[in-house]
Formats: sequence, structure tokens, C-alpha cells
Amino acid sequence: LIRDFEPEPLVTDVSSAHYALKPRIVRGKVGKHINVDGVECLNFATHNYLGFIGNPEIEEKAIKSIEKYGVGSCGPRGFYGTSEMHLELEQRLAQFMGTEDAVVYSYAFSTISSAIPAYAKKGDIVFVDEKVNFAIQKGLDASRSVIKYFKHNNMDDLSKLLEETRQADLKNMKKASRSRRFLIVEGIYANTGEICPLPKLIELRKKYKLRIFIDESISFGVLGKTGRGVTEHYGINREEVDLVMASLEHSLASIGGFCVGSAFIVDHQRLSGLGYCFSASLPPLLVMAAMEALKCIDDHPELLDRLSQLCQV
Repeated sequence: LIRDFEPEPLVTDVSSAHYALKPRIVRGKVGKHINVDGVECLNFATHNYLGFIGNPEIEEKAIKSIEKYGVGSCGPRGFYGTSEMHLELEQRLAQFMGTEDAVVYSYAFSTISSAIPAYAKKGDIVFVDEKVNFAIQKGLDASRSVIKYFKHNNMDDLSKLLEETRQADLKNMKKASRSRRFLIVEGIYANTGEICPLPKLIELRKKYKLRIFIDESISFGVLGKTGRGVTEHYGINREEVDLVMASLEHSLASIGGFCVGSAFIVDHQRLSGLGYCFSASLPPLLVMAAMEALKCIDDHPELLDRLSQLCQV
């Protein structure tokens, strides 16, 4: 029996011609135009909502930061990987978003997938829009929480799930007292391009005592008169949202991600956010690029007006 045993393949067969095994090669800088495999193309592939890629002022500041800090850090933020630039970026992000504190990660995907399991644990219940992005899905997997999906932007379906859960809690108060309730949505959904109905979500948050987390990776720097996201877009007090997670890789055209909220909530990630604790910190030149891009948003509000006009086309 042992002699005849044949284990399952470690991986499935993949054709040597598979596109992932033969990536297209980009030569030179990425901007409005891009050279792919020797062919000059018009770039419709990258996230660069406000046109900061190739901005000479941003590039100059990033290059100068290399002279002082080098091209990378020697470790995670909690182990000799924090420079004054990281702290300044966090301070600027918190001020920009009108919150007490901010925490910066070295990669956007790990920001979202680390922030969720830093709070939601086994036994907790998380209500999630069915169209959330892959990073949120991986964060939910890592949390080991009970996940309840509601139909995309369907507040009636969400209300039904919340009421069913409340009725179940009333039948088992002891169990309910040991678990928490979270609501996770996106400002602008990466998979549909639609904006979340935040006013109704806030209404349900108050009624059912939920903690609401919003991934604003796409809406940050896009929605709202000054680019401060979905809360500004709807005129809602930022304090109504427990945690905002977002990417530095879309509107700011850098690399990394961040979370903003109250100091009490954000500080928890410095001890429990796996992507923060165990990844090398964001290279200073990318920190500088993000800070300069953020400054450009404040100094040049016409960029947002132009973006809004283009979105109407």
C-alpha cells in the first residue's frame, strides 16, 4: 500500500506559456506613456488619479531624501525602522483627515489585511458588503470572525441581517456579551466603482451598536471638495467612523498605506498590526513622495476640480 501510494501534486500544472510566468517588461519611467516590451503605449493601467507620477517637484524632494536617509530602512517600525519622516507623514495624514492619530504601513495590501484582524477576532461578527476588495477578504480570513455578507450597497439586506443577529443575541445574551460587531465597507468600491451609502450606514451603526471601518483606498484624494474622502463627500463628521484605512498608492502615487482614527484605536495597530510589526518600514524616499503629494492636494485644489470634471466626461 505504501509502495503504491502517490501523493497529490504540490501545485497544479501550469502551462509554461501562462502570462504570469512571462510578465511584460516595462522599460523606463511610468507616466502618461509607458514602454511595454519595447512598444510605446498610452497608459490606462496604473492608478495616478491626480497626475503625481513624474511630478518634478516630488521627484526632486524624494531624490534629496536619499542623500540623508539612503534607499531603505534597517528594520520594522518598532525596531530601528522609524525615522522622523515617518512620524511627520503620520502627523500630516492625521491633520489632513481631521483625526487624532495615523499609522503608516509599507504596503497598501498589508495595511488593509492587517488592520482588520488587529481588532476583529474569533467569535466576533463582521458585516461586510459582498463586493469588497481582495485585501479586505484576506483580512477577514485572518480574523477568523463570523462573516455575514450583505448584498452590494443594499441597506435593506444589511438591516435584515442586523435585526436577525440582534434577535439571536436576545436569546443568548451570555454569548452575545463576549463578541463584538463590525461593519466593513469601501468608500468607492474597487470592484464596482460605486460609492457606499454612508449616511444610512451611520444610521445603522448607531442603531445596532457597530464599529464601522472604511477602506478609502480609491476615495481618498478623490471624493469630497478637498479630497478628504467619503465623509467629506456626504458632510458627515469623521468621528462617526471608527477607522479609515487607505492606500498611498492611488491618489498619492507613492507606495504604502495608512489608517487614521482616534489615538486609542490607532495605537493598537502598533502592537497588533502584523504588516506594521513584521515588515521593513516604508523607505524614506517614498515617505517624502507621499508627503509632497499630500501637500500638493492642499496647495492645488484645482487638481480635484479637474479630476471631477474628467470623471463627468
